[in-house]
Amino acid sequence: MSVHTNVEGAPSPSPKKRGLFNRFLDFIEKYGNKLPDPIMLFVGITIIILLASALFSTLGTSAVNPATNEEIAVVNLLNGAGLIKILQNLVTNFTSFPPLGLVLVVMLGVGLAESTGLIAAFMKTTILNAPKKLILPVIVLVAMVGNAAADAAMVVLPPIVAMIFVALGRHPIAGLAAAYASVAGGFSANLILSMLDPLVAGFTQTGAQIIDPEYVANPAMNYYFLVISCLILVPVAVFVTTKIVEPRLGHYEGEEIEMEKVTPSEKKGLLWAGISLAVLAITMAFLTIPSGALLRHPETGSLTTSPFMDGIVPLMMVFFLVPSLFYGFATKTLQSSKDVADHLGQAMASMGTYIVIAFVAAQMIAFFNWSNLGPVVAIKGAEFLQNIGLTGLPLLLGFVIIAALINLVIASSSAKWAILAPVFVPMFMLLGYSPAFTQAAYRVGDSITNPITPMLAYFAIALTFAQKYDKKIGIGTFMSSLLPYSIAFAIVWIILFIVWYFFGLPLGPGEYIHLKQ
Repeated sequence: MSVHTNVEGAPSPSPKKRGLFNRFLDFIEKYGNKLPDPIMLFVGITIIILLASALFSTLGTSAVNPATNEEIAVVNLLNGAGLIKILQNLVTNFTSFPPLGLVLVVMLGVGLAESTGLIAAFMKTTILNAPKKLILPVIVLVAMVGNAAADAAMVVLPPIVAMIFVALGRHPIAGLAAAYASVAGGFSANLILSMLDPLVAGFTQTGAQIIDPEYVANPAMNYYFLVISCLILVPVAVFVTTKIVEPRLGHYEGEEIEMEKVTPSEKKGLLWAGISLAVLAITMAFLTIPSGALLRHPETGSLTTSPFMDGIVPLMMVFFLVPSLFYGFATKTLQSSKDVADHLGQAMASMGTYIVIAFVAAQMIAFFNWSNLGPVVAIKGAEFLQNIGLTGLPLLLGFVIIAALINLVIASSSAKWAILAPVFVPMFMLLGYSPAFTQAAYRVGDSITNPITPMLAYFAIALTFAQKYDKKIGIGTFMSSLLPYSIAFAIVWIILFIVWYFFGLPLGPGEYIHLKQ
């Protein structure tokens, strides 16, 4: 039996054995960190996509879209036509890449709020004075509810939460991972309906009408399930952060933020920032709450699908930018228009690495879409599940797993459901299950692998934010910080499905698991 000794030769206790799960995460971290830098990794994946398009096109690989009965064949991107298309669209792939504009626009506001000191002052007066035990649960809840703003929450919350964790003396990567995983992994957990609800309900209705031409989908068909999921996943995410992620990351060795008392100047700045924010909030209420308000849908009056939701990104920028300007001029952090320009330039200067990643990721995703590899994989996966002979609850859980695996190659929730709904909604209806239950199963599968899929462009963005605190952080370390959330969320949702299945609970207003329930 070996004995460990300290430097003076005295026996010391043997190191504590690491559990199986921690050893698994160690494996992910070790070999994940051997992967190339994210930029080169995306380059490598892009090359693989191009080669795969040529190979499977030559083999005549195809699949039939169940929604349109149209045959989808893999397209060769390495022939003459493919190379011309690549050359002609290389620039527009980048400039039209949705996360590029979203991130840069939002970061104009967030960056100014950070550089003027507004965020630090706000944290000193509110968040850091709140009960420590409530800070993380509130952050996770805000993140899950924030996914109602779709992708914008994935950009805004992680860097802010990382700053909060540093100020609290906690590891910023843990805060960043908690925020990102809660938004991405909790995409099917919310207290309010989002723009995704009517979007997926439309595809559900199309699939259901194959069996019942009179079926009309209710956008709130999963609302009760979403609310219960949110309330349960909040403490789960808190547990994962404090008991798994933070202990693995250890003590943060980087520069810590010293939070001193709020100065009179900062109080004055916060007052003016608060006044400007109140004016903005009142203006926004006037533009959204009354019937027929400017930012509501002009025909339906809805806010879920409306100019308000379409313009959420620039609105978020304004809600950060305006209070930052008032705070900056009140505290003399900003004294002229030149100072404003300098601060905005500094905010954008920190986004250089992200812009390079966005360029490569934009090409990778565009090439993957052009090749038709994604839809073919999705349809083949659906056919596999249909043919393996599962029934009942195992079939539904198998569908969740298939949806989760497909999410690793097709990040868009609506794009996947457009393909899968015409297959699984009618199939499960013939087995006696309601479209609402099938949709809930899909949304769960779509959510649990969101934090770890590299096809979701915001993974690279979150990694870029993480590198601000640890320049040497690799994909393995970051992935091992996100994977526990995916696993924990998956376990919770499977248990919820079993409970719903055996107790026949309502999924939403008038919607149950079984058609005749």
